[in-house]
Amino acid sequence: MDKLLITGGRALSGDVRISGAKNAALPLLVAPLLADGIVHIGNVPHLQDVTTILQVLGCMGVTVTMHDNNQVEIDARTLTSAVAPYELVRTMRASILVLGPLLARYGEATVSLPGGCAIGSRPVDQHLKALEKLGAEIRVENGNVHGKVNGRLKGAHLVFDMVTVGGTENILMAATLAEGTTIIENAAREPEIVNLANILIAMGADIEGAGSDRIVVRGVEALHGCQHNVIPDRIETGSYLCAGAITGGRVRTTAADPTQLDAVLLKLQEAGAHINTGADWIDLDMQGRRPKAVSFRTAPHPAFPTDMQAQFMALNTVSTGVSTISETIFENRFMHVPELSRFGAKIAVDGHTAIITGVEKLMAAPVMATDLRASMSLVLAGLAAEGSTVIDRLYHMDRGYERLEEKLVGLGADLRRISSRSGR
Repeated sequence: MDKLLITGGRALSGDVRISGAKNAALPLLVAPLLADGIVHIGNVPHLQDVTTILQVLGCMGVTVTMHDNNQVEIDARTLTSAVAPYELVRTMRASILVLGPLLARYGEATVSLPGGCAIGSRPVDQHLKALEKLGAEIRVENGNVHGKVNGRLKGAHLVFDMVTVGGTENILMAATLAEGTTIIENAAREPEIVNLANILIAMGADIEGAGSDRIVVRGVEALHGCQHNVIPDRIETGSYLCAGAITGGRVRTTAADPTQLDAVLLKLQEAGAHINTGADWIDLDMQGRRPKAVSFRTAPHPAFPTDMQAQFMALNTVSTGVSTISETIFENRFMHVPELSRFGAKIAVDGHTAIITGVEKLMAAPVMATDLRASMSLVLAGLAAEGSTVIDRLYHMDRGYERLEEKLVGLGADLRRISSRSGR
């Protein structure tokens, strides 16, 4: 397994271009299953999760053409199988998103129960219950979800028991080809939901309310091809801004969308950062100062995102003061705490709450990534720590950060990847 060697203590400075959002790209790459034509998707990041979802589509006979300029063409008219195989699905939870489109367009689907980061229970039961309300027959046997529809799905009034991004995406796609009107209550409001709704509308869907907690979908007979782009990655944006903040530096993110990051930018300002924004850029300047402790509680969008919790915990480890972080989304998302403690961080965990007492200096240590966002918290700690840090299990990071080493080196960081194959 590859490792990352970081020699910390440098204040980062410079511009970094933000990639397309992983969490937006995955449903966008699945949406073409609904279309009777070629869908062109731009700003697609080169990430392991993206490769996996394209392999899932390829295994089903879908024609996928990748171009060098982050463009992907998808033609689902060549589909030969409505089965998403376990060998691929087991590595990534977002694979369950093929279920809704396959049932809506082809009337049947078999999808293995998915895997992904071990950050707590993320059951797909809400996806399945909602699809049943749309008229699908669902069976779960031997770790596989089998779905079948007699005729077309039927529109229905749905109320999610809890806010679910994946569930909203799955039902939003399925409802586009359902007979009649579907109303989704307690829908997720993330920018990635809006991005998905916009590609579906470009394909001919009739959707209102994306970005609110009530989405109305009027089913149509067919969808067609289109051209659409993946939105900037708000979590990558926030992560690089935290890299500037934790090192006392100045970082400007370009090709970004400040409107996606209100809660994060407010907390960075509270930490003492000077923030300026434009239409597609964000500038953070710590002016060489240590951050101030910031407390927060994760919650569904537009509140503070759970995917930025680990990065801000790293920031708080070197802050002045004491902070409290409450995690309300996933019950097992403090797995980075023992690893951050190896740097000399002072963190106490009580249930779903972490109390962090900032220290003046972190000391380099060998650490191990436990999930995608935890891996970035360790990178941030390594950038701030004195000495050389080695981060193991780098494959977690490769799932969600495109060209991380290249981008950080461009900001002045001293780091390199150590390949287990080459030993270098």
